[in-house]
Amino acid sequence: MKFQKERNNKNNIEEAIVKVILFIMALSSIISLGLITFFVFNEGLPFMIGYGITDFIFGTTWNPTEQVYGIFPMIVGSVIVTIFAILVGAPIGIAVAVYLVEIAPPRVTKIVKPAILLLEGIPSVVIGLFGMVVIIDVIRRLARGPLADYLPAGYQTGYSILAGVLILAIMILPTIISISADSIRAVPKEYKEASLAMGSTKWQTLFKVVVPAAKSGILAAVILGVGRAIGETMAIIMVIGNSVQLPIPGWEAVFAPVRTLTGNIALEMGYAGPEHRQALFATGIILFLFIIIINSITLLLRRRGT
Repeated sequence: MKFQKERNNKNNIEEAIVKVILFIMALSSIISLGLITFFVFNEGLPFMIGYGITDFIFGTTWNPTEQVYGIFPMIVGSVIVTIFAILVGAPIGIAVAVYLVEIAPPRVTKIVKPAILLLEGIPSVVIGLFGMVVIIDVIRRLARGPLADYLPAGYQTGYSILAGVLILAIMILPTIISISADSIRAVPKEYKEASLAMGSTKWQTLFKVVVPAAKSGILAAVILGVGRAIGETMAIIMVIGNSVQLPIPGWEAVFAPVRTLTGNIALEMGYAGPEHRQALFATGIILFLFIIIINSITLLLRRRGT
């Protein structure tokens, strides 16, 4: 009896120690996030207030040598590239998820699933190299060939919104596919069986019952893909041209070189002076707010789905 009591006390002590360790680990992530937030806002917010928030956000000229800091072209570049990347990548990712879960034979799934995981693990710089060698060459040939008479000279280099869109679409595919597949897999079998029993075809069941039932998870996957796209740096720097300008309105805009918010920080932080550095931190605040909004929407969708 005494031995059992001592053993229980020992187990309780060990359990308490484990709980404390896990609590400290969880707390460390919150503290890290808080420190990063404080550091970024502490460096960038005074500059934004002193320079003028509207002038900073809606200014169209970025010229640090003249103390002019307008990031609107970079906001437009980031938003355009992200939206078009989602428009290209999301339908493909959802279609692949439906195929893997509901249609593909096991031997095909065994090949495709590891390939998706491998794509997710490829460093972004490698994907950027692929874009520079293959995608940009194709776009350049197109811009200097059939479309040469319709595009300005600066739009014929291949470094463009289109190149950035294709690269980001490739990079967000694993996220969209994996989360969408899990959501589709979680749909109760009774839904499909009931639909088929009522005379629906397999395709009608897939696209009118299964996919709508997994809607919240699929939307969460797409929004997480948006977060991945808007936060990508290295690959996008390598293919987008990094020109601080607003693209010409019209279809020609897809061939325009632009710069993103993340690219601006990565390109200029290494040689920035004090004020220039603060402006880059202020750029980080805008990017930070974008990510917060995207993550908040994801959490709301997950709660609705639950």
